[in-house]
Amino acid sequence: MVDLSVALSGVKLSNPVIPASGTFGFGYEFADLYDIDILGSISLKGSTLKARYGNPLPRIAECPCGMLNSVGLQNPGVRAVIDEELPKLAQVFHKPAIANISGFSIDEYVECAALFDADPHIGLLEINVSCPNVHGGGMSFGTDPACAAEVTRAVKAAVKKPVYIKLTPNVTDIAAVARACEDAGADGLSLINTLLGMRIDPRTRRPVLANIMGGLSGPAVFPVALRMVWQVYEAVSVPIIGMGGISSAENVIEMLLAGATAVQVGAANLTDPFACKRIIEELPAAMAKYGIDNLTNIIGGAHHG
Repeated sequence: MVDLSVALSGVKLSNPVIPASGTFGFGYEFADLYDIDILGSISLKGSTLKARYGNPLPRIAECPCGMLNSVGLQNPGVRAVIDEELPKLAQVFHKPAIANISGFSIDEYVECAALFDADPHIGLLEINVSCPNVHGGGMSFGTDPACAAEVTRAVKAAVKKPVYIKLTPNVTDIAAVARACEDAGADGLSLINTLLGMRIDPRTRRPVLANIMGGLSGPAVFPVALRMVWQVYEAVSVPIIGMGGISSAENVIEMLLAGATAVQVGAANLTDPFACKRIIEELPAAMAKYGIDNLTNIIGGAHHG
């Protein structure tokens, strides 16, 4: 019998597979398709203090081995999420969820985090300092180690639950940002968010996305994400949630060997709503193939031998 369980800052997961924020709604929408209690956890759609419509259309562009999105954090606002969305999720998912939080000021991050911290359905707080699709917030906090540390420090002072900072790959030295967050008190790190990219329509000779640029996700980014998880594992001692192009059980094993404790599956959910279920079901066979009986034992394993 293989052991798929892992733990993130004391929060036990039956397996390491978590749908990524923005690709799985608020979770309960998928309960009509399968029993979502099989998931390790769920990273909820990103929430901001006030409701946001998001960016103008078009927001999605296809590209080889992936997609670009420029949704712009469309969400009903943190209070509506807590009052309306989380009770619906609690009817069909009986494990701690992960609140994904964005802000346009440190005060907004703190207020959102404090509200989620008080909710019994939430086990971890994922602080998104890496969204490339909003102006004056998101990624602007995550590209500077000092700014990322300032957000981390302020949120940690306001909450009791574990705080994971979601990092952007759109930096020269992601390890420096990771170290700054750890030094400021982060309990863990999530990486990577999407890579900044764009498409141009030759017929109109204009960018395809109304926002001009968007976040690249999908299988094309997996090698980049794997490299950055490796680098961050070498730089810090806190747990890592790895993400970026994961679409198979073998991808999960690679991510754990690089240093991730758990993973998030993003773009794969948009093309296959059963992606997370399939990956979880495939994990035992993949582990047996490589002589793995306990996933916890392989975390960071590629660094040691």
